[in-house]
Amino acid sequence: MLENIKELKKQIENIAKTIDSEIKAEEFKLEYLVKKGKIQKLFDDLKSVVPADKPIVGKVLNELRKFAEQVYADVSEKYKKSKSDIALIDLTLPGRSTWTGTYHPVMQNIDEFVEIFKSMGFTVAESADIEDDFHNFDALNFAKDHPARDMQDTFFVEHERNDLLLRTHTSPVQIRLMQSQTPPIRSIMPGRVYRNEAISARSLAEFHQIEGLYIDKNVTFAELKATMISFAKRMYGTDSKFRFRPSYFPFTEPSAEVDITCYLCGGSGCRVCKHSGWLEIAGCGMVHPNVLKAGGIEPDEYTGYAFGFGIERVTMLTTGIDDIRLLYDNDIRVLQQF
Repeated sequence: MLENIKELKKQIENIAKTIDSEIKAEEFKLEYLVKKGKIQKLFDDLKSVVPADKPIVGKVLNELRKFAEQVYADVSEKYKKSKSDIALIDLTLPGRSTWTGTYHPVMQNIDEFVEIFKSMGFTVAESADIEDDFHNFDALNFAKDHPARDMQDTFFVEHERNDLLLRTHTSPVQIRLMQSQTPPIRSIMPGRVYRNEAISARSLAEFHQIEGLYIDKNVTFAELKATMISFAKRMYGTDSKFRFRPSYFPFTEPSAEVDITCYLCGGSGCRVCKHSGWLEIAGCGMVHPNVLKAGGIEPDEYTGYAFGFGIERVTMLTTGIDDIRLLYDNDIRVLQQF
């Protein structure tokens, strides 16, 4: 019996040297390691061995089986790896193109605004999107019957408090700054705002603004105009044409709007500029005394100016997009251009 075992081990050693494929590895398994294989047959013959010799023969048989199993494991792993490598590498396939993501054009413009104003000495302030009626309207000199308080313009929040809403502008951050800081205050406030407006080529119900505030002693409208022109030239180029128009905002007096020549029609008139040749890029004005009082600042001692930009409309100017809705359609053909 021991001679048979020794002979079979030598046979396995010789065959192991000839296994050069996955198929031959499986043939080895079927010949030696299955229930009807040669090693199992020797185990079946163990019953005919003299009881005194069974422990010795059984030990040698177990060693033979482990040896055969190790041979099979080594060769099957070898050809399994080889097969895996071949499956993963197909030299006939074309090369794969890699795509890199881009920063959304709206966020690009916000960053550019921030960098320009920071270089002009402004800090950056932010606050929550949900505001209360006082900071969004009362403190900014909105009359109780002002139409902006109506449901047509404002999204109110259902809550146990009945004065919460989605902010309609980033101006509430100005009030919070005045309440928490002592002048001089020079800061910009970027953020998302919400208005219940009809969606069109020029308007969205959810969009971004950047507002600015400067409060100190003896601040003048001339300083406001110089700030607006300095920013506009850096943003749109020194050859761009601008104009200031008198306007009305509850929180500033006097107030103005800043226009730029329409980038699409060059001033001749089109649907984006409503055939006027001009596009509004900002509203601005001197901070109303009532707003200063609401912020805890004495209007007889301090004056200031404020301004605000709609980022999406500025993005239309800088990208040449003629429909504001394209910015949020998630169309990769549009966004990957920027």
